[in-house]
Amino acid sequence: MVLPTHVNLIEAGPRDGLQNEKQVVPTAVKLELIHQLRAAGIKTIEATAFVSPKWVPQMADSSTVMNVIAKHDDVTYMALTPNLKGFEAAFAAGCRNVAVFAAASETFSQKNTNCSIAESFERFIPVMDAAAKAGIRVRGYVSCVVGCPYEGEIRPTAVADIARRLFDMGCYEVSMGDTIGVGTPGSVRAMFEATAKYIPVNKLAGHFHDSYGMAIANIYASMEMGISVFDSSVAGLGGCPFAPGASGNVATEDVVYLLRGLGIECGVDLDALVDTALWISAYLGRAPASRVARAMTRH
Repeated sequence: MVLPTHVNLIEAGPRDGLQNEKQVVPTAVKLELIHQLRAAGIKTIEATAFVSPKWVPQMADSSTVMNVIAKHDDVTYMALTPNLKGFEAAFAAGCRNVAVFAAASETFSQKNTNCSIAESFERFIPVMDAAAKAGIRVRGYVSCVVGCPYEGEIRPTAVADIARRLFDMGCYEVSMGDTIGVGTPGSVRAMFEATAKYIPVNKLAGHFHDSYGMAIANIYASMEMGISVFDSSVAGLGGCPFAPGASGNVATEDVVYLLRGLGIECGVDLDALVDTALWISAYLGRAPASRVARAMTRH
């Protein structure tokens, strides 16, 4: 299959990347991170999450972050809103693009959101209704699309069913998340093949964690399937607080390096992105997980 000529990157660092950090990252640092990502050419940024600070303390400043960045209309800023309360807070803060998330694993759904898969969809109904009335776009996420830390391998047909339900509810795009990074090109192809029976491939995205070093290979396999939207995180920040052992998201700069080598446009300045990766990693007190950032630093 012919690879896409352009790929859209959804930068997840400020939300998915930072949410699991043990140290509280000051609002000013989050805003500077978003500023640098925007300056590097990122056009869609998952900025924060309107969730309970009790469960995710790192996102307690979500309204402040969104109020400040919403003034920049050259970039799409997205926020996670798992329920109507979260949506209303996001909308009041100026957010005009939100996301809801479901799991393909019943156990993970209970651990992650304290509710069953069926109950999570019940929570989405008022969110979708309110978003439609307000003219707000809603993106959908599916967790554990290949494997679950509690249930093991997840059947592609089960994943496809969850994705289809999100799409049928009105999500403009569904991002398929390998939450614990166990996917391989074969399992990723099987998952997308099953899902593409119900959702056009141009409405699907990939979200890969790099626990086993397969994220870049899985992105390439996904592009061969026609997928052209990928979530990634600067410096490889991230991991899921409810998925034991899950390492960070695939590093944005690693994806950009891959795309550049393939002649695929993404509109991102790799040098500026690496500078950002080094800056946020230094602030957090560790080396970037990104192989490209580490290699470029040595030159």
